[in-house]
Amino acid sequence: MTKKEKPVINNVMDEILNDDAVSLLPKTGDLITAKVIALAKNEIHLDINGVATGMVRGRELKDDAGHYAHLKVGDEVTTTVLDTENERGIYELSLRSAGHQQTWQSFTDLRSGGEVVEVRVLEANKGGLMVAYNDITGFMPVSQLSKENYPRVDGGNKARILEKLKSLVDKKIKAKIIDLDEKENKIIFSEKEVYASDKREELKKFQPGDVVDCKVTGIVDFGIFVEFGAGLEGLIHISELAWQRINHPRDLFKVGDTLKAQIIGLSDNRITLSAKKLEEDPWKKMATNYEVGQKVKGKVLKIDKFGAFVELAGGINGLVHISELSNEKIENVEEMVKVGEEYDFKILSIDLEEHRMGLSMKDLS
Repeated sequence: MTKKEKPVINNVMDEILNDDAVSLLPKTGDLITAKVIALAKNEIHLDINGVATGMVRGRELKDDAGHYAHLKVGDEVTTTVLDTENERGIYELSLRSAGHQQTWQSFTDLRSGGEVVEVRVLEANKGGLMVAYNDITGFMPVSQLSKENYPRVDGGNKARILEKLKSLVDKKIKAKIIDLDEKENKIIFSEKEVYASDKREELKKFQPGDVVDCKVTGIVDFGIFVEFGAGLEGLIHISELAWQRINHPRDLFKVGDTLKAQIIGLSDNRITLSAKKLEEDPWKKMATNYEVGQKVKGKVLKIDKFGAFVELAGGINGLVHISELSNEKIENVEEMVKVGEEYDFKILSIDLEEHRMGLSMKDLS
């Protein structure tokens, strides 16, 4: 080997060594592990793979999860590279950013794996609950609460709903992460989803049209909640409780009552049933019992500003509009009729498909 060739070999070796070193050097944005080599006031110095030095200082020292609150020389930490060369010629690193990245990655893993976690309720508002998981705050909408914690309030009174939600503050709830948005710093939890897999298996046993035995678990102004099967819960809307018009579901049912109902809608998020479909539609018989122009007797069920709802024999309901109560102009329906009283009426119109009947008092005179 000649003397001229030797420098060539050395240059090649230098390039190989340099390439190896470069491959070990992180880039801006990388998440890396480094070792603490020195601690100073408001900053720490770190060794990066034995080939470079970095530092963390100021606000970047604060780790949201609090993992690095008491560091000492020799400890290994996970950091994010902010800059490959700062004004001191060394790497600028961040514990804060690394903690944020790790936290959101853990949330992504929890969501994709469908893992169940325990959250603590911090506060309540009209839309749901603010909850904490590992010191990170998220939100649980009212719609994602389990049937045990869902605030069933008669009339949908917002003040009472909020009162029930506030009773959950400081309690721990099992939940799953169902939505993430790192840019918006938004995490949505669901308590209902924890039981969804069991619910889906139970749902497979049923289909629309099935008749099931139910137990009333809740009563609200728009219907009743019922339980059937192995812990399944559905809603019977007020319009599906009976063929006749009713003022409030509590007029027919109370919590704990049992009844049979037919499933009319089935999905993961909503089960709807009907009680009236198991009874014969009284309007089917009406064609033979009533006709337009006929004089009938009916009891006033409810009074509204535009008229009165009247029940005829056979469970048929009709409406007498305020303009059909008298030949004279009246301002108030109660000037002519009272709830619970019976009066004579004349049938003005019948709509079998829409279950509607128009009545008149003034035509009788």
